[in-house]
Amino acid sequence: MADIEKVRYSLADLAEFKAIILDKLAKAKEDYNLLRTTITHSTSNDTEDTSPTFKILEEGAATLSKEESGRLAQRQAKFIQHLEYALIRVENGTYGICRETGKLIPKERLKVVPHATLCIEFKDAKK
Repeated sequence: MADIEKVRYSLADLAEFKAIILDKLAKAKEDYNLLRTTITHSTSNDTEDTSPTFKILEEGAATLSKEESGRLAQRQAKFIQHLEYALIRVENGTYGICRETGKLIPKERLKVVPHATLCIEFKDAKK
């Protein structure tokens, strides 16, 4: 059997990726908290002082807005979870390795999509 050499990023590279992930994670959590506040905050833009006709329209619009904010918050929570998983991969040294091919994911891709687990070649072939 041929010995398969494992390829990994250096500790310096992993530290750089960790900084990128932590930065994106902080921003993502900030955005998530803002969305959560939008959903639960009921004191601003209330319909108490409007006429009954506009009150119905505003309540409907507010409901749609809260639903959209809820969907965005769910997506943001999922993004946060993927970033946290990426941090785990950094810590255990498996970060940046395509889960299907075992090849290194290019640095350029990881800088843009730090939670990527597939290389572009495999992802494109999968389509």
